[in-house]
Amino acid sequence: MSWQHALDCRTAATPCRYDISYPQCGRPFPTDAEFGIVGVNKGIVFSPNPCQGAGDGPPELTWAGGVKAQLYANTANPGPALSSRWPDGQTSPRECNTSAVPGSDTANCAYDYGWNAAADSYSTAASAYVSLGLASPGAISTPSPNVWWLDVEINNSWRTDVTLNVAALGGAVAYLQSMNTAGIGFYSNQYQWNQITGGTSAFSAYPSWVAGASSARQAVTDCSAKGFTGGRVALAQYLAGGFDADFLCSQ
Repeated sequence: MSWQHALDCRTAATPCRYDISYPQCGRPFPTDAEFGIVGVNKGIVFSPNPCQGAGDGPPELTWAGGVKAQLYANTANPGPALSSRWPDGQTSPRECNTSAVPGSDTANCAYDYGWNAAADSYSTAASAYVSLGLASPGAISTPSPNVWWLDVEINNSWRTDVTLNVAALGGAVAYLQSMNTAGIGFYSNQYQWNQITGGTSAFSAYPSWVAGASSARQAVTDCSAKGFTGGRVALAQYLAGGFDADFLCSQ
């Protein structure tokens, strides 16, 4: 695993690793990919990427290796004033605005929102697999455990109280853990992570997929730094041939 591998990938001398999502719907996908990561949302939570499975254009999950694909889901924490999907009266996994635990703008409610959003993303992925005939009709889980990445970016809706944002991410992680995934990590960069979470180390046990490298050389450098979660860097994203390529850091 070296900068030379990333350079060879950029010049098509060796297979690359890529991620794609709804912006690639109906457009060419990267060719000769070593592995692929597919976004399950259309840029925001509770919005399915229409090209994951059978539907609008070639299925992205097929391109990414079917049951072997890695997946990523958007995250957010808009709060009760902005979200039509904000939990109200929810009793599990935490109580949100119940008679016993009143209040809708709480850490419990943010946790439930993150849980619900992750559950919706997971259900979307399971349905996409069904549409491709890779899971039985009516299946509520993916046919094989996938690696999941939680996309944490400032262009989604977040609260100024970062403790509420951390609670929402905690709910998302807890849901994915409950589904026995093959692994969980976070996609972001240090600036966005700091803005959204206050630089929390609450998720230091989870790997970072670092965004924003302008070159293959910089991506390799990102691999050698500490991850924004406080843990290791697993992937570093960079541009290659007009697509988002991902350098696999040494494990």
